[in-house]
Amino acid sequence: MKISLCLIVWNEINGCKIDIAKINRKHFHEIFAIDGGSVDGTVDFLQKEGIKVYPQEYKGLNSAYVQANKIASGDYVVAFFPKGTISTSCLESFFPLFKQGYQLVIASRQIKGSLNEEDSKFIKPRKWLVKILAFFVAILWKKEGNFIFDVLHGVKGWNKKSFERMKILNRGLSVDVEMVIRSYKLKLSRVEFPVIELARPYGKTHFRIWPTGKKLIKYLFFEIIRHD
Repeated sequence: MKISLCLIVWNEINGCKIDIAKINRKHFHEIFAIDGGSVDGTVDFLQKEGIKVYPQEYKGLNSAYVQANKIASGDYVVAFFPKGTISTSCLESFFPLFKQGYQLVIASRQIKGSLNEEDSKFIKPRKWLVKILAFFVAILWKKEGNFIFDVLHGVKGWNKKSFERMKILNRGLSVDVEMVIRSYKLKLSRVEFPVIELARPYGKTHFRIWPTGKKLIKYLFFEIIRHD
């Protein structure tokens, strides 16, 4: 079983300095990065670490995942964001689950044993949004198999052939929830495992809640009328 690790980056030099040295490379068939247009030295840093970097073909997170699946030569692909918020040790949790036959594996911040960066706060808009969205898509599309609670986390792994069957849109920001919905529709085997997410030690998120939420609502309307 060959597993490809894709690092998805966009001006993440600080996170890369925290995470890259901690990745246990011996577990992976290959490691490469998809860069969304960094200007802070991220690309140079990764290349000096011996990691090949591919410029992202189109804007939007969907494009990064679609491109990663095309580039990967392994049987499975794991996507990871080196931001210093989630321990790289979580990467080793994917291997046994792939061996068990799961086609989609998600590192979850929403299940028992996990921790979300908002859990220490009284108001948790992102966490609440994810929970509402998870139940909404399950009501509409889940027929069997495991319920996915963290439908908006980018750290995930998948079977390459199963990803091709999903026919993920190559534009937009819907890829996380889209992969869950498509796994429901196609009856792919799916599972979550808990991870601990810390607050960003630097900078701000690239995905603000309101602009991202509007785009996700637009995507959901599209998926409702989608027939493939």
